[in-house]
Amino acid sequence: MKTTNCKSLTGAEIVIETLIEQGVTDVFGYPGGQVLTIYDALYNAGDRIRHVLTAHEQGASHAADGYARATGKVGVVIATSGPGATNLVTGIATAMLDSIPLIAVTGNVASSQIGKDSFQEINITGVTMPITKHNYFVSDVADLADTIREAFQIAKSGRPGPVLIDIPKDVQTAECLFESTGIIEEIPQKDADDALIEKAVSLINAAERPYIYIGGGAASALSAEDVKALADKIDACIGCTFMGLTAGLGGCSRFLGMQGMHGTYASSMANKEADLVIGIGVRFSDRATGNAEKYASRAKVIHIDADFAEIGKNIRVDCGISGNIKTTVSRILSRCADAKHPKWTAKVAALKEEGRRIQAAAEDAAGDALTPKKIFDCINAAKTPDTVIATDVGQHQMWTAQYASFEAPRKFASSGGLGTMGFGMGAAIGAHVGSNCRSILVTGDGSFGMNLNELATAVSYNIPLTIVLINNGVLGMVRQWQTLFYGKRYSHTLLNRKTDFVRLAEAFGAKACRAETAEELSAALSAALSADGPFLIDTVIDKDEFVLPMLPPGGSIDDIITAKEEAA
Repeated sequence: MKTTNCKSLTGAEIVIETLIEQGVTDVFGYPGGQVLTIYDALYNAGDRIRHVLTAHEQGASHAADGYARATGKVGVVIATSGPGATNLVTGIATAMLDSIPLIAVTGNVASSQIGKDSFQEINITGVTMPITKHNYFVSDVADLADTIREAFQIAKSGRPGPVLIDIPKDVQTAECLFESTGIIEEIPQKDADDALIEKAVSLINAAERPYIYIGGGAASALSAEDVKALADKIDACIGCTFMGLTAGLGGCSRFLGMQGMHGTYASSMANKEADLVIGIGVRFSDRATGNAEKYASRAKVIHIDADFAEIGKNIRVDCGISGNIKTTVSRILSRCADAKHPKWTAKVAALKEEGRRIQAAAEDAAGDALTPKKIFDCINAAKTPDTVIATDVGQHQMWTAQYASFEAPRKFASSGGLGTMGFGMGAAIGAHVGSNCRSILVTGDGSFGMNLNELATAVSYNIPLTIVLINNGVLGMVRQWQTLFYGKRYSHTLLNRKTDFVRLAEAFGAKACRAETAEELSAALSAALSADGPFLIDTVIDKDEFVLPMLPPGGSIDDIITAKEEAA
């Protein structure tokens, strides 16, 4: 539907007008020489679109990513040519591996200078080809608006992902007639084959121990109610991948939590004991399955995914269904029989109780010391259901996955597939900008050092961000692996830094304190979550805290480690 009359605009103005046309209200970025005309157009449109200036382009890309995770909208980041563009690469790759819809707009040198090693020239489309769903080099201003529209369509359709648009300086300054259109719709997904739906229903009706296993794809396509309805009808328990935590099933009695290398005991064991695994929007990655040959060896496997390439890629499946996830689940739900599996329900309850016993024994052994479990008990008690938790990568990330409670969708932002240390600060900022909810960053002293410069952004925009820094003085996850698999040869994982994080945060203009007990942490969280702007809490834990349970790399659930003594 045409909404405006034709008018002559520069390419830079077309960029901004098309972003606004596509429903964009917020962008993240950092100006530079080859995007000055875009920023000039952004200046004129400041009453219609907000720009968040970060401290570094990588932080901007992570902020756009966190924005997308928290809202379900397409995140947008802008950067100049050369180092500005290459600084986006880690953020683009992070979005690609987690299927996050992202548009990266980069400037480049004028067309006449392309290929001449001009100042800050880089072939960013070539650099990012393997880590984008698609990318564009726009050589004609007449193609610019439709290119941006197509980029949005690709980014949000099917299995979402990042798209890059590289625009030479002369295309930004050239003029062209522009006519606004409505928001471009997603490309419709095909319906699943009816014979495959019937096969899935037959497998479900024959199962006695069904296990629904949801991933990021399911969290994006389905509501928590959809998943609960299927589980209730077939009397199944529910587990998830790391990315599946974003579905917000924390308040569901059937939900067992994350499964896999650092999954909860009950979820991983139920996955092993099941006679049917219904994987929805999952990749069956190595961290989830362990030894793929032994994964779900007693079970039939149904795999439902938007991306045909994922079906059977990592494990054998008995029924693979590619297509629209929501309609596929709805069709299965309408056809499968109501079921009750009391023996399976009792078995799952026993697994949950065993998991609690294992955790209680570990906490008893720790005595009064501040432990990760106690930290998250405090966080869960202090936060509200709409609080977004972002993390960096490492032990603290897995403790978040194990202990944090997510009762609403899109309240968890963390780098899963790429495992990007330094992701969390930008993501927490972007999540707040998109959702207008308070955010908590859970980080470690190693990860925090990667992008702590974004504290300047949080302070400048008065972001209500609470940073819980789990400080153990080491690169904890790497040290854990060195302890278990490398004979305690601690090669360069003792940080031995003199950084005073409280004074550092205060130097940036944030409030900060240190908490060494659960009581101190509870008081600090109360102050932080009522503060106007950023507040850092430096918590101190033992350097030899482990993330348990753990499946050894290449191992299976039969090799699960539940206590440090088992690893000795």
